[in-house]
Amino acid sequence: MILEKSALPGLGFFGYGTRIMNGVLIPDVSTSPALAEVTWWPTDGWSRRLALLEQTIGGLRDEVAELRQENAELRRENAELKQEAGYWKAMHARAVEREAKLAEELETARGEIRKLQDRLFGRKSERDSRRDRSNQLQDPQEQDAGTPPRRRGQQPGRRGPGRRDYSHLPAVEEFVELSEDQQCCPTCGRPRRPRADTEDSEQIEIEVRAHRRVIRRRRNEATCDCPAQPHTLTAPAPPKLIRKSRFGISVWVHLLLEKFYLHRPLERTVAALELHGLPLSPGTLTGGLQRIEPMCESVYQALVARQVASDFSQADETRWMVFVEREGKQGYRWWLWVFLSGEAVVFRLDPSRSHEIPEGHFPKDATLVLMVDRYSAYKAMVQVKQGGIVLVFCWAHVRRDFVEVGKGWPELLEWALAWLRRIRELYRRNRRRLEAEPDSAEFREADQALRQSVLAMQEQRDQELSDPQLREPCRKALQSLQEHWEGLVRFVDDPRIPMDNNRSERQVRGPGLGRKNYYGSGAEWSGRLAVKLFSIFATLDLWKLNPRLWLTWFLQACAAAGGRAPPDISGFLPWNLTEEQRVALSDPVIPLAGSGDSLPGAARTRPPPDQPGQAAM
Repeated sequence: MILEKSALPGLGFFGYGTRIMNGVLIPDVSTSPALAEVTWWPTDGWSRRLALLEQTIGGLRDEVAELRQENAELRRENAELKQEAGYWKAMHARAVEREAKLAEELETARGEIRKLQDRLFGRKSERDSRRDRSNQLQDPQEQDAGTPPRRRGQQPGRRGPGRRDYSHLPAVEEFVELSEDQQCCPTCGRPRRPRADTEDSEQIEIEVRAHRRVIRRRRNEATCDCPAQPHTLTAPAPPKLIRKSRFGISVWVHLLLEKFYLHRPLERTVAALELHGLPLSPGTLTGGLQRIEPMCESVYQALVARQVASDFSQADETRWMVFVEREGKQGYRWWLWVFLSGEAVVFRLDPSRSHEIPEGHFPKDATLVLMVDRYSAYKAMVQVKQGGIVLVFCWAHVRRDFVEVGKGWPELLEWALAWLRRIRELYRRNRRRLEAEPDSAEFREADQALRQSVLAMQEQRDQELSDPQLREPCRKALQSLQEHWEGLVRFVDDPRIPMDNNRSERQVRGPGLGRKNYYGSGAEWSGRLAVKLFSIFATLDLWKLNPRLWLTWFLQACAAAGGRAPPDISGFLPWNLTEEQRVALSDPVIPLAGSGDSLPGAARTRPPPDQPGQAAM
C-alpha cells in the first residue's frame, strides 16, 4: 500500500511517498527523484542497469543520512520547544501569582492610605460635629431613618440647667439715681421723696488692671539715749521672689498659669498685658522663669515619690520639641512621658523613647499594675520581664484597630462593625458591674454576664483566625487582639482596673496643645520647668485645688525663704493638707493670708476692690 505525499507531510517534504510493510511505515523509493532516470532504461545492458541501480542506491543512502540528520535536528528542536514551552508556562503561572499578590498589596496600600488620610484630615471636620472625626464608625443598626439626628445643646422639651450661682463673688454696689426731670412731678412741680427700698439687679463684670504696689516702710526714731541702739529703725521690706526684680509674685503666677496651665504662648500673654498698660521685656521674663525653675524641684521629686509608690499606674508618651543641639542626636524631637496614679501625676522629658525611661521611673523592685498602650518599650522593661510590673492594655486602642479596618476597606465595614458592637457590649456590661454594690446579687449577675461576653469574644476571634480566607487587615487586627488578650481581660478579675487608658491620654492633651501653640522648649532648663509645672498643675487638678491659689501660696513661701524652695515642702503637698486648707485652696475668692507655711484657720471673704470690677494683678 502506497500513501500519497500529502498523507504524511513530514516525508512528503523530502519528495517521498510512503508504504506500509509488515506494519512498518517505510518510504517508497519508487517516488524518489533518483529513480526518475530509470524509466528510460533499455531492455538489454544489465551491467549498465546494475551501475545505475548502485548509483541510485548510493543516492538513496545519502538522502537517508540527510533525513536522519534532519530528523535528529527536528527532534532536538522539538525538545527545546517543549522545554521552552514548559518554562514559559511556569513563568506565566508565576506572573499570574505575582499579579494577584500585587493586586492584594495594592488594595492593602489603598486601605492604609485611607486610614492615614482619616487620621490626618478626620479631625478637621468642624461644620458637623456629629460626623465621625477620629474614632467612630456609623452603624446602620443604630440609626433610625425616621428620626432626625440629635442636635447639640439644650434639647426641646427638657428643663434647662438654670442660672449659675455667682453669690460667692464680691459685690460692688452701684446706685442709679433718677434724672432731675424725673425727681419732680411734671404736673405740679413738687419733688418726689426718696424711698428706703431699691429695685435691685445684677451684672457680672470683670476687669484686669495692672498696678504699682508702692511700699512705704515706716521709719521710727529713738527718743532715748540708750547705748548700742540704732537711732532710726526702718520696717523690713516684704520678701521678693526674685531679688532686684520689679515684678511681684502675682505677675509670675499669671505668666506661669498662662503658659503651663492654659498652654498659651508667652508672646501672646505679653501682648495681652501690654493692652492693659504693662509692657514686659521678653529677656526679663526669660531670666525670671529660669530663676523659678529650681524652686519647683523639691515639689516635683515629692510627686515622683508619691506616684511610684502606688500599686496601680497608667502611662503614655507624646512627642515634644526641645530646640537644642545634642551630641549624637539628630533633630529636636524629644519625648514627653506621663505617669499617673490616683494621687499624683508626673511628667518626664527625655531625648529617647526607649524602655529605659519607664524602667528608670519605677524602682527596680516595684510591684504594681501598669496600664499602657501596646508600645513595645513597656514590654521590654526589666521589671516587666521579672514579673514585678504586670502590664494591662487599653481596649480603646484595640477598638481603633477595627475602626481603621472599617474606614480603610469599605467592603470590610460590616465585619468591623460587628467587632465594635462586641467591644461596646463589654463596656456596657462592665459599667453595669461597677454601678452595682460589691458582693450584691446585681454585681454577681453583671459579673457573670461580663465573663460570658469575654468568652464569646475569645471563641469568635479563634474561629475567624482559623479561616484561611480571612482578609489580611482583619487577620492583623485579630492577631494583635490575641497577642494582648491576657493584659486586656485583667479588668474582669480586678474591677479596680479601667478598661482603657484614656485618663493618661487626657493628661497629654494640654501639653499637646502647648506644643502646637509655642512648639516646645527652647532650652533644656525650659523643658525641665515645663515638666515640673505640668506635673504640679495636673496633680492639683486631680485633687480639685485651684492652681492660682496654690501657686501664689507656694511662691510666697519661696520668697520668704530668700528666693528658693522652703526647707520643708511637705505642708504644700495635696495629700498632707487639712480639710480646712483644701477648702481654702479650692475657692478662688478666698485669699491666702501671709507668707507662712500654713493656710489661715478661718476663711474670710475678700474685700471688694476700690474700683468697680477691679482685680489686682
